[in-house]
Amino acid sequence: MLHYLLAGLFVALICVSFASADEPINYDESRVAPYTLPDPLLCEDGTRVTDAQSWRMHRRPELLRLFEEHVYGRLPGRPPGERFEVIQTDEQALGGLALRKRIVARFDPATDQPQLTIECYLPRGQTVPVPVFVGMHLFDRDAAYPAAAKVVSSKEQPDKDREAGLAMAGFRNLPGSKIIETILARGYGVATLTAADFAADDKEHYDKGVLGWFEHDRAKRPADMGKAIAAWAWGLSRAQDYFETDPAIDARHTIVVGHSRMGKTALWAGAQDERFAIVISNNSGCGGAALSRRDFGETVARINRVFPHWFCDNYRRYDGNEAACPVDQHELIALSAPRPVYVASAEEDPWADPRGEFLAVQAAEPVYRLLGKTGLGANELPPVNQPIGGEMGYHIRSGQHALADYDWLRYLDFADRHFDRRSP
Repeated sequence: MLHYLLAGLFVALICVSFASADEPINYDESRVAPYTLPDPLLCEDGTRVTDAQSWRMHRRPELLRLFEEHVYGRLPGRPPGERFEVIQTDEQALGGLALRKRIVARFDPATDQPQLTIECYLPRGQTVPVPVFVGMHLFDRDAAYPAAAKVVSSKEQPDKDREAGLAMAGFRNLPGSKIIETILARGYGVATLTAADFAADDKEHYDKGVLGWFEHDRAKRPADMGKAIAAWAWGLSRAQDYFETDPAIDARHTIVVGHSRMGKTALWAGAQDERFAIVISNNSGCGGAALSRRDFGETVARINRVFPHWFCDNYRRYDGNEAACPVDQHELIALSAPRPVYVASAEEDPWADPRGEFLAVQAAEPVYRLLGKTGLGANELPPVNQPIGGEMGYHIRSGQHALADYDWLRYLDFADRHFDRRSP
């Protein structure tokens, strides 16, 4: 782990520039103060759930309510006027490899606003409905030939080690020249949405999309009303609504996936909407998969100061006071149970606290075991580029903060295993 520590210190020098001069950021594991995590199986009334029914009927709804009230905020459910229209189809996309669809969803019958666009690629030649990866900004929806991720660059790995490193990471003999071709060759579709359709990622104009439709007057919004992350997660559920109408898509086997802020979004979407069969968080860090109480890398205070439009206003109560929050991020991960969940970190990304992400998965394990599922099965952070787990998956990848081809390959393997599919 020496390499991990040295890499972390190097990137820490870069990341510290994002913090203000009066806001010290901790990248020293020895300075993490002792903390106590809330027990995901201990209810507010002091009773402890000991069976699956108690989890389902009591503790799970309670945790959802606590995350709504204190972290992500509330939004209305599925709009009654929702409808979908396929506005563009290309049956020879990507040189004949894919069927490309552009779908518009509309919510208000009176005005046709707001509306969202779903861009979807499905493998051609499939005779049965296909599972789909869905997320925000998975690729450029307007690109003629989109790249769903990027291969680790020579900037991240010395040239002399590049060939060996890529082979170790699993890049040898990839079907197709780009990862999106590999996803399609493995029998999966991939669909993307654009965040601005729901909430602009801008603290001044975040309510120009769906949020303004819900409540136009900011002064009237309660402190537990959701903002951008809640709106993005809401949008992912609307995409799932569409999947259930498309006979080419296996809506029982959709995988919600996100990177960084969209990794936070994927976890929250998966927690609320159990129609997502697998939930995947890539480098999601503070407010995502990383434990808040660790005070390592990005903190609640810093994220609320720089991105005040992401979480509900109530979350500001816990700036520098994380221990007072009734929940922590391991319980967000636990809300995916018993469905498979995968969390991934990057070695040179201390800002997102890889160890804190691993520990959060580990701390969610009791819920999976209560529900009769295998957990993570590890007591220590695994070696780099060595995935671990059962229903709960985790890896720490070499390289920096990115959704890389290595990550996609591991997610494909994870989905294959849990959907009982065999790779070609």
